[in-house]
Amino acid sequence: MKIYVAEDYQSMSRKAANIVSAQVILNPASVLGLATGSTPVGMYKQLIDWYNKGDLDFDQVKSVNLDEYVGLAPDHPQSYRYFMQTNFFDHINIDPAATNVPQGLAADPAAECARYNQVIRGLGGIDIQVLGMGHNGHIGFNEPGEAFELETHVVDLQESTIAANARFFEKKEDVPSRAITMGIKSIMQARQILVVVSGEDKAAIVKTAFTGPVTPLVPASILQMHPNVVLVGDRAALSKL
Repeated sequence: MKIYVAEDYQSMSRKAANIVSAQVILNPASVLGLATGSTPVGMYKQLIDWYNKGDLDFDQVKSVNLDEYVGLAPDHPQSYRYFMQTNFFDHINIDPAATNVPQGLAADPAAECARYNQVIRGLGGIDIQVLGMGHNGHIGFNEPGEAFELETHVVDLQESTIAANARFFEKKEDVPSRAITMGIKSIMQARQILVVVSGEDKAAIVKTAFTGPVTPLVPASILQMHPNVVLVGDRAALSKL
């Protein structure tokens, strides 16, 4: 595992963007595994800036996102498809047909999970998977206790995750209770994994995940077993390592 300590969020975002841009430059037809949430927003802004300056070309890139809420339409302001469009896809030259996010309104969520697994396999796997990390150690929406061997599946969100995401909705009751998420097995099959973390409130779980035992009770701990993980965080988030 490589660890990069950045001074602040902006520096962290730029370093993470450097790693993703290097992948795209080395392989213009890269398959990017992308994440939502507040942490990677700065990384996306930096990638957009470099695209606007002519330094990056996403014309051949394909993408697969980690997850989506069950029950939210793609144009819902809190859906992850909407997040990706407004924070990244709408500002670069990626082919819309080459971007993949689970379908939250699928009539049969289990069938949608199987379809999404096939999408990933059809692309030849993921070249680099971007991950954030929840306060309980979840990656994607893989909550503590989830089996490591799962591929894309439907998960019941824990109360702590719902509470953490409630700030994005008008009220806590509006937060969906289920999500479709890429499983740990799917994530671990990515050829490279980029973990981005920011803020002192993540310091304890970062230490637990990367220096503690590998256990489904801390989903991110499985990343210790991956041969090519890069952890990029600001000094506050990495302060306990």
